Amino acid sequence: MLPRLLPLVLALSAPFARAQEASPDAPNIVLILADDLGYGELGCYGQSLIPTPNLDRLAAEGMRFTRAYSGAPVCAPSRAVLLSGKHAGHTLVRNNWENGGFGGPGDREGQYPLPPNAVTLSRSLQEAGYATGCVGKWGQGGPFTSGHPNRQGFDFFYGYLCQRRAHNYYPTHLWRNETREELGNEHFAPYWRLEAPLDDERAYYDRIHGTVWAGDPLEHETLDFVRRHADERFFLWVTTPIPHVALQVPEDQVDHFPREWDTEPYLGTKGYVAHPRPRAAYAAMIEDLDTTVGHLLDLLDELQLAEDTLVIFTSDNGATYAGGCDHEFFDSVAGLRGLKGSVYEGGLRVPWIARWPGRIAPNTTSDHVTSFQDFFPTFADLSGIEAPADTDGISLVPTLLDQGEQAVHENLYWELGNRQAVLTRDQWKLVRTALDKPNPKTELFHLATDPFEARDLSEAEPEQLERLLRLADELREPSEIFPLRGVDVP
Repeated sequence: MLPRLLPLVLALSAPFARAQEASPDAPNIVLILADDLGYGELGCYGQSLIPTPNLDRLAAEGMRFTRAYSGAPVCAPSRAVLLSGKHAGHTLVRNNWENGGFGGPGDREGQYPLPPNAVTLSRSLQEAGYATGCVGKWGQGGPFTSGHPNRQGFDFFYGYLCQRRAHNYYPTHLWRNETREELGNEHFAPYWRLEAPLDDERAYYDRIHGTVWAGDPLEHETLDFVRRHADERFFLWVTTPIPHVALQVPEDQVDHFPREWDTEPYLGTKGYVAHPRPRAAYAAMIEDLDTTVGHLLDLLDELQLAEDTLVIFTSDNGATYAGGCDHEFFDSVAGLRGLKGSVYEGGLRVPWIARWPGRIAPNTTSDHVTSFQDFFPTFADLSGIEAPADTDGISLVPTLLDQGEQAVHENLYWELGNRQAVLTRDQWKLVRTALDKPNPKTELFHLATDPFEARDLSEAEPEQLERLLRLADELREPSEIFPLRGVDVP
């Protein structure tokens, strides 16, 4: 049994009238968020080329969801949905609003910051007595802003505050709370395009590698946080930048994969850095992520914390199209339509695995439809505190613990820039794109009969189309900061 802790009460922006103490049997929570990992890139989701034994073990020892969705099709808004418990039509951050460049001299760091009064999952758990930590990529506000993780409910942070800096796995520095820690790497821009292949493979690695690969200190800090808080209740959000490009991973890990995979190098034609063996490098990055998960699971066993700890693994959006990644070679989205940035299934459907030994039945699968706004009410329910009244999420505890009837979403909503999507309980899906053009594209799909979004039924089903168009308007609040192009007034 985990010890009870007195709640840590924050005077600033408390989300409830008084802090709520977690229940005595509340679990530790470890939430692992991969970056741009596609729905089909784990063995337990059908991947055949990239070994993921530790994540497959997590699924075998827990529950695997087949209809789980991210909060948005790109990084920052997806994380904002997770932290706020509000879908993309209600949350503040709805796109990747950038504050600076890519790490050059004088470039500022960070994305649009969460405000001081933000109601966040992390702050709620912190006030309930959890020790809270975030290790990895943040993207909700740069140094010394209101959006800094230490000002949004995290006692400890280590990693990239700025998601653009995370495009480079050999950064000049990472942040420990509000202190910049130099890594000894030389600065270089994370874009490198070649007109022709280089004769010497070593020349690629010399250009894109440095002294310290960020994955190593990030793993160290992840495991160290668990060790430091083994005797108290903790919430750890591991926001790894893997496998987001650039393709940068230690060369010996690239050598784990066949040379015949890569018949030609990646020259940087789709952004980011050139690489001599792009397919092998991408697989090596996912393999490294899997290894880190294995080390974390082993540590929980070593410290006898496994039965007191809920571990959840997911991804912030679908697989990328950029930086030399070959989504067709790996079948990264398992045949779904679209990739990162799109509101088709491939941009939104993500792997989602939960393990809590003794509480979640092993080797189980759920087709319950869930999205990132459900994390807040789920973790609140498990910890014995109240979720905000205005959450768009639904607790997944009935599904996870096989307790009672599971409530379901009547509708799910996503938006990004000039595109928008609605999914209804009866599996009708509206996709609107090019909203900033004179003739936007509107499509209607019935996922129950067409899971790959191959047949547009907008003309054949005018009543359903009209119903979902009304929902698209009703389910979102206008945003002056992040307008839905063609709808909001800038």
